[in-house]
Amino acid sequence: MYLINTHNGVKEKGIKRIHIEDYPAVKAHLDLYYPQLEKRADRGDTPYNLRNCAYIEDFSKQKIVYSDISERLNFQIIEKEMYFNNTIYFITSETENLDYLLRFLNSNLIDWYYKTLSVQLGEKAVRMFTIYVLNIPIPKNKDKENIYKSYQLTKEEIDFLLEGYLAGIIPDYQMSAFLMAVYFNNMTKEELTYFTLKMRNSGDIITFDNLDYYLVDKHSTGGVGDKVTVVLGPILAALGMATAKLSGKGLGHTGGTIDKFESIENFKFSLAKEELVEVAGKTGVGLMGYSDNIVPLDKKIYALRDVTATVDSIPLIASSIMSKKLAIQSDLIILDVKVGDGAFMKTIEDARELSRRMVEIGNSVGRKTIAVLTNMDEPLGYNIGNANEIIEGIEALKGHWSADLKEVVYEIVYIALKHKGEVETFEEASEKIDEVIKNGKALEILKDFIDLSGGDGQVVNNYKLLPEPKSIIEVYSTKDGFVEKIKAEEIGKAAMVIGAGRATKEDEIDHAVGILLKKKVGDLVKKGDLIAEIHYNDDKNIEQSRAMIIDAYVVGSKEQKGIKNILEIIE
Repeated sequence: MYLINTHNGVKEKGIKRIHIEDYPAVKAHLDLYYPQLEKRADRGDTPYNLRNCAYIEDFSKQKIVYSDISERLNFQIIEKEMYFNNTIYFITSETENLDYLLRFLNSNLIDWYYKTLSVQLGEKAVRMFTIYVLNIPIPKNKDKENIYKSYQLTKEEIDFLLEGYLAGIIPDYQMSAFLMAVYFNNMTKEELTYFTLKMRNSGDIITFDNLDYYLVDKHSTGGVGDKVTVVLGPILAALGMATAKLSGKGLGHTGGTIDKFESIENFKFSLAKEELVEVAGKTGVGLMGYSDNIVPLDKKIYALRDVTATVDSIPLIASSIMSKKLAIQSDLIILDVKVGDGAFMKTIEDARELSRRMVEIGNSVGRKTIAVLTNMDEPLGYNIGNANEIIEGIEALKGHWSADLKEVVYEIVYIALKHKGEVETFEEASEKIDEVIKNGKALEILKDFIDLSGGDGQVVNNYKLLPEPKSIIEVYSTKDGFVEKIKAEEIGKAAMVIGAGRATKEDEIDHAVGILLKKKVGDLVKKGDLIAEIHYNDDKNIEQSRAMIIDAYVVGSKEQKGIKNILEIIE
């Protein structure tokens, strides 16, 4: 199909007219309706011509097009002329980078922003009126350094913004505009550091005047089967250091550190600084839940980020994490930044950038900060859940490690010992760790920590003290070959649907349920081999969970090596 615009041409723009005589078949057809053509209001200088469009040359340019009515903003670049049978609009420019503009317009943030100011059609669709599209704020695609030099926020401006927002003087819509600006334009080192300190100073700061330990605060960005804290704290304490940190409950795949330990009957985390100091002083392990008095600005801003599609802004993630890390005293912060399928950071590039910004913040304020990028392209260890992860952690302290968990824990302990000044090499650190595992010192510390936290420390020798599932279903391989990949996020979701995690903050966790993997990446499997067990209490979603596990196991003919778990160190 061809669409021929027989226009008059634009002499001053060098656009030649289209002559109807060059298209005799078209002219013959139009002549059948000549009387009607003569009466057309939109005729050009002959009845066959359309009157000229003021921007006729733009039809031949690269352009961004969008439809009149849309369920979700959907802008596309068109390189050539194209016919549309519905109303569409287009944007073109001689000076702007349309690829940059396209990425901006198709972002979740702009989808949210546009829907707040445009005309809604029913529950889902919106009208793409020009008056509203023109009101979308577009940041200039200039050299970022020049932007920062010209517009860097002063400390006084950050004070005004954050103090005003905490006090309720700055409204949500103004803070939303600021968060959107950060999302698209980033923050300088100076801005981000001061912004983070201001966040930290919005609430209580915990110090330990009478705690005579080298304090290590390890933070994980979260993954599937991440029970590192369960194992790490007792080992650090057995080596003469201490962990005194804030931990949270999980939202998503499986529980957080608090959820895992709350699998132990009557276990209670420290709720006040005094409790934390007492437990940490006696055992070297101190874990405290977050309270509303610690970095209250973060909680308020995060709620706004959640509804403005700015959750995945790297500087905002960095300030959220580091404001809480800096709110509690430590000598060393080690950031376990998970990368891959089961992590929030899916790519190594994003993980590097997040790590760099967090390390930059910590080191700028005199708090030694190191980031360890660890692989989350398969679950960590063999167990995914809560009580079952406590068991795997205890077994590790008895010397029965999964190779990947051991690799991550040993690397973090090595970094801590090295920066305390006790070792030079990884081999020296490994010997020290092996010793406190072999002599049972680390396990004894975990037992004491559980006792002092209200639980029964005998759980380290009697797993019957933990909640147990009513049923177990086995999952078998549907293929022959080697395990090439285990989709960690899919395994996490398979655990969540049976109750091991939370889909919403209101959901209750079932501490007894979870998944036990029987095969890892690189293992040989045959059709019908056992690859996993589902430990469950309610069979409502059991088939869904089983299907998800089968889908998560990618089996191929090529022999595979196990994955590398320590990817990079950034300090």
